[in-house]
Amino acid sequence: MLVSIVVPCYNSEGSVGELVDLCEEEFDRLDGYECEIILVNDYSKDRTFETIRMCAEKYSNVKGINLAKNFGQHAAIMAGLHYVSGELVVGMDDDLQNHPSQILQFIEKLNEGYDVVFGVFKERKFSWFKNLTGAVSRFFLWHLLERPKDIQMSSFWLARRFVIDKVKEYEGEQVFIQILFFRTTHNIANIEIDHYEREYGKSNYTFGKGLKLFLSCINFTALPLRLSTLFGMAFSSIGLIGALVVLIRKLLHPSIAMGWASVMCAMLVFFGIMFFMVGILGEYVGKIILNVNKTPQFVVRETLNIAEEKREKDH
Repeated sequence: MLVSIVVPCYNSEGSVGELVDLCEEEFDRLDGYECEIILVNDYSKDRTFETIRMCAEKYSNVKGINLAKNFGQHAAIMAGLHYVSGELVVGMDDDLQNHPSQILQFIEKLNEGYDVVFGVFKERKFSWFKNLTGAVSRFFLWHLLERPKDIQMSSFWLARRFVIDKVKEYEGEQVFIQILFFRTTHNIANIEIDHYEREYGKSNYTFGKGLKLFLSCINFTALPLRLSTLFGMAFSSIGLIGALVVLIRKLLHPSIAMGWASVMCAMLVFFGIMFFMVGILGEYVGKIILNVNKTPQFVVRETLNIAEEKREKDH
């Protein structure tokens, strides 16, 4: 059975060659399975694509995709998904913190009857800041999104081909692969895996990129809009009750002076909430504009070891 391994690559010239070698060694030991590796260069600033080119020359089952600009990790994965041939598809990072030696564990779990398997790290070997922001992001995503109970998501996963084919049908500008899995199936499992130390470079995920990815989940849920309605009703009720209290106190004790400080504090709180809700609406309007304008998810500049007839249009 053919297993396609999709790897989004960004500034990873030091690790991507070793990653390919490890994948080849791993599948040489697996009976009944062979692999193809799709390496997607997300407009790296170093010699990543040159390294991908050398891997494609060394191994005929390595496909290279060079994007025309930096579209982001999930868009790069989506680009790779359009070129997979396998019945099973693996998604993993390019930094060797997701290790090819663990792919067999995913296959064994999937063979229990699941459609998607996410790896859950026993210990996250990120910086304290990335661990903190990741924990906050996961908390909100778990509560914002419709997902199977107790299922965690990660960047190391295995999925069946029918799930991938359904994910590829999504044409929105903002891509969040794991959420698209949740939209397709709830027959999902987790397995515990090791998270390896980073040996090359540093994380390319900045706070800004992480925030953009988090905000992209707005594409897939109407819950923030519902929350804005609830907040509006709640604070309107609080404001009405407060006004009645002030009015009654003034009628009972005409000499009481009205406190401007409390009024200003209340106004700041209410206006802050109002602008927050307007910001949420702005995010939705922005997403609609991008989708109406047919903003592409990715644009392929060059491919390696991909037959001409199999090349698909940019999305």
